[in-house]
Amino acid sequence: MVCRVFYANVETPIGTLTPVFDEQGRLVELRFGVGLDASGPPVEQSQTPEARRLWSQLHEYFSGQRRTFELDLAMRGTPFQLAVWDELRRIPYGHTVSYAELAHRIGKPNAVRAVGAANGANPIPVIVPCHRVIGTNGSLTGYGGGIERKQWLLALEGRRLF
Repeated sequence: MVCRVFYANVETPIGTLTPVFDEQGRLVELRFGVGLDASGPPVEQSQTPEARRLWSQLHEYFSGQRRTFELDLAMRGTPFQLAVWDELRRIPYGHTVSYAELAHRIGKPNAVRAVGAANGANPIPVIVPCHRVIGTNGSLTGYGGGIERKQWLLALEGRRLF
């Protein structure tokens, strides 16, 4: 499926974010940084209702006025990845869970590493809050946007453990 990219990038406290929408206006990706690499989908320089809704909700989130997002998402991945990403959306604002707890929640307690890989492959960070997953010992493990962004997001949410 061809995706449209809207380059009305949003500037946030954690840097520029670039959304990718499908033809139905559903959010497919939210990328850190500006633009796409040469292999990316076609570029369309326009604003849409979907893009405006995303910008509005991100602004509310970063200003501390929003705790959940109400956007149409089109998550694309394996059934296992989709299960992990669905469970990520259930982690409440301001809370964190460990990779082991996340594996347990999806009914795969021995799949901690696979859960970590799926978490790292999340195509819609911030909206699907993979930053809320931490190490069992409370450590801030990796984050696709960098550990500094993960720290910032958890601080914004008033991080509470488990």
